[in-house]
Amino acid sequence: MNGLLEAEEQDQRPEQELTRSWGHRPRSTLVRAKTMAPPPPPLAASTPLLHGEFGSYPARGPRFALTLTSQALHIQRLRPKPEARPRGGLVPLAEVSGCCTLRSRSPSDSAAYFCIYTYPRSRRGSRRRTTRTFRTDGATTYEENRAEAQRWATALTCLLRGLPLPGDGEITPDLLPRPPRLLLLVNPFGGRGLAWQWCKNYVLPMISEAGLSFNLIQTERQNHARELVQGLSLSEWDGIVTVSGDGLLHEVLNGLLDRPDWEEAVKMPVGILPCGSGNALAGAVNQHGGFEPALGLDLLLNCSLLLCRGGGHPLDLLSVTLASGSRCFSFLSVAWGFVSDVDIQSERFRALGSARFTLGTVLGLATLHTYRGRLSYLPATVEPTSPTPVHSLPRAKSELTLTPDPAPPMAHSPLHRSVSDLPLPLPQPALASPGSPEPLPILSLNGGGPELAGDWGGAGDAPLSPDPLLSSPPGSPKTALHSPVAEGAPVIPPSSGLPPPTPDARVAASTCGLPDHLLPPLGTPLPPDWVTLEGDFVLMLAISPSHLGADLVAAPHARFDDGLVHLCWVRSGISRAALLRLFLAMERGSQFSLGCPQLGYAAARAFRLEPLTPRGVLTVDGEQVEYGPLQAQMHPGLGTLLTGPPGCPGREP
Repeated sequence: MNGLLEAEEQDQRPEQELTRSWGHRPRSTLVRAKTMAPPPPPLAASTPLLHGEFGSYPARGPRFALTLTSQALHIQRLRPKPEARPRGGLVPLAEVSGCCTLRSRSPSDSAAYFCIYTYPRSRRGSRRRTTRTFRTDGATTYEENRAEAQRWATALTCLLRGLPLPGDGEITPDLLPRPPRLLLLVNPFGGRGLAWQWCKNYVLPMISEAGLSFNLIQTERQNHARELVQGLSLSEWDGIVTVSGDGLLHEVLNGLLDRPDWEEAVKMPVGILPCGSGNALAGAVNQHGGFEPALGLDLLLNCSLLLCRGGGHPLDLLSVTLASGSRCFSFLSVAWGFVSDVDIQSERFRALGSARFTLGTVLGLATLHTYRGRLSYLPATVEPTSPTPVHSLPRAKSELTLTPDPAPPMAHSPLHRSVSDLPLPLPQPALASPGSPEPLPILSLNGGGPELAGDWGGAGDAPLSPDPLLSSPPGSPKTALHSPVAEGAPVIPPSSGLPPPTPDARVAASTCGLPDHLLPPLGTPLPPDWVTLEGDFVLMLAISPSHLGADLVAAPHARFDDGLVHLCWVRSGISRAALLRLFLAMERGSQFSLGCPQLGYAAARAFRLEPLTPRGVLTVDGEQVEYGPLQAQMHPGLGTLLTGPPGCPGREP
């Protein structure tokens, strides 16, 4: 019989063998992008995949029955008395970051263990870290028990990653590809300056639990991330993840598109873990994953869980040509008027975090301005139906293109010398064996402890602690020992080969050779199939994803790959109270149901904005750009965004 040790511990972890649970990506980023399609259709939620009886530690404790399905791990106590309503008996896989296999320090203990790391919601709604460790002792030898523990851990990992399980029931660690390599870029000044602390305390532990391999760099100045990605050897990485607000991802994408090999470089999967002020893209990722709206740390944990699950999604990018002829690429928005005024003028309140926008909005309402301008756009070819009442939107055909229906749910090479590894010391619990009360030594997953002899995610996996009975196969990758992580930022050595520092600047121009075939030269007449609006505006917003902020849904039915830029504008004549109601309704995405006559919307493939007011503020992805005429074209699915698996909106476990 198998045995189960169920322990709920916070911020602790036992001696372990790493479970590598992200799928390995091909070296070619183009092929990599194709393999990051949505996972195969899930099995029926109630179909049992594994079932077994387990005991507890110490041996005189209760016994349990475990059942693994495609959606959850079910735990039921069997002895001494079955529970009619077991507490904590259902562990949804959506709350699991990863798993690992364990062994006791005592040589006389033949049991094996596997541990899952979960982040359930507390009664107050916030997530907290919990570990559940299962003891496998149904066989007489450790090797047999370890094989059974790995069978469960492998099956769980395959479910988390969307990997198919074999039909013949033969589940071994050979099913798991080698782990990916992620480059984490952290802006320590993001949000209220908590990005570095949150990264150390929450992000790094969680992605280590998932078995993800990573390097980390703290950015030191504006456009630092852009310079870094321009010089990377992309074949050594499976994804670039920014730990900051939206601005850092803007730098990364534009840096990839500035490379000579931009056509392949832009397919490098990118992700975002929100530690900034606005966190708009993270809000859209959170919604795509099926989670309830969240802010702050809860949003970060949700997005980290989705990152651990793996999986990418095509990402539309907007090519923006400015008055000077320079060009940059946007994944989020182009704003003029009230939105851009609040964004830039609230910079002085950055220490307040996301509250800076609330204060900026109040101040902006007090000094509400109007701007005269001309907005022209190429309407979307097909006008999809809108789930909102038609009377809620302006009826003028020139100002109306209905919103689309929501989409249905749907081993690495040697490190580049310009990036140094950041080790991660993780406190771990003492897993005492039945024969000895002596605790295990404190180990580090990424350094400060015994050398990791091999990846257990591949064939011939080896334990973290020395085991004379097991050895890594020839050619297994070795993970070098590292010193514990320092409190400060990682230091890049002088010989790193990074580009020299450049002075801080606003959004830099892109040198990408991608043509904008829908746009005539700026300043020349537009084709006759374009629609033009001219007048006095309070704001104009061109947005790609659904969210303008973590809690602001500007385009409720927008998708990452719908190929559309969603144009929203508010004409002059709106009262301050009505404008405030629009933004309050935007928290639920219901602003178009208010029937505000000054609010307009159109779905477009390209647009041109010509401010006729001599002074004003224009922003691209929240960053100020030169003021003057600009035009933009949407390039569908140009990039790849790490989103995790899609969820059912509004239905969170």
